[in-house]
Amino acid sequence: MSRPVIGVSVSRRSGWRIFPLVAFNILLAGGRARRWQSERDIDLDGVDGVVLGGGDDISPDLYGGEIVTSARLDPYRDRVEREIIGAARRREMPILGICRGAQMLNVVLGGSLHQDAFGDFTDSRRLWTVLPKKRIKVEPDTRLCEMMETPEISVNALHSQSVRTLGNGLHVSARDYGGMVQAVETREDPFALGVQWHPEHLFYLRRQRAIFAAVVAAARAYRDGRAQMPAVDRNLRLTPI
Repeated sequence: MSRPVIGVSVSRRSGWRIFPLVAFNILLAGGRARRWQSERDIDLDGVDGVVLGGGDDISPDLYGGEIVTSARLDPYRDRVEREIIGAARRREMPILGICRGAQMLNVVLGGSLHQDAFGDFTDSRRLWTVLPKKRIKVEPDTRLCEMMETPEISVNALHSQSVRTLGNGLHVSARDYGGMVQAVETREDPFALGVQWHPEHLFYLRRQRAIFAAVVAAARAYRDGRAQMPAVDRNLRLTPI
């Protein structure tokens, strides 16, 4: 059986180094990755699932935050990924958000962010590392708990923002020991999971590979279900914001 295809949205500036790692994890999970680095790359008809990679902060204009001149933003990517998430959700296509991707998923579904997460969560341990040195608590009876098979895991940390208010249909599936949200998810299909860490760097850990295995499995189920549906015009149309 052919591998399900996953569209991977990455930054135009850093995608050259992020995409290969994500693609490797998707390959290990039985899928095939397709890089979406610019608007012309995007083709939702040609994929079975979506991964939103990490990158720059999301513009506070999108969730009512304060403009911070020191923040590095990417308005072009903000616009494109808002459209990707909206179109993928309308198609009931599975989505995995990584770090910034998790935050964007939350914002598009109506949530907001802590712009200075570690300033707001002073008991949260601030780390900046690709190594799994941060311990977080996984909520019971969640998709993530099923994947991790344990109530506590070690993750890496490369973020400065975090989820504040939850987007529509999302639930918290992990927090750190200071109370900061570390993962969000839908409890019912269509599959959507956002993790605040970078599992693509942790491919040597079975539990982290399980995250990619889950989105690939959901993409396979989506593909198989789509094959039985009548053809409809579901082309993604990017519109100015």
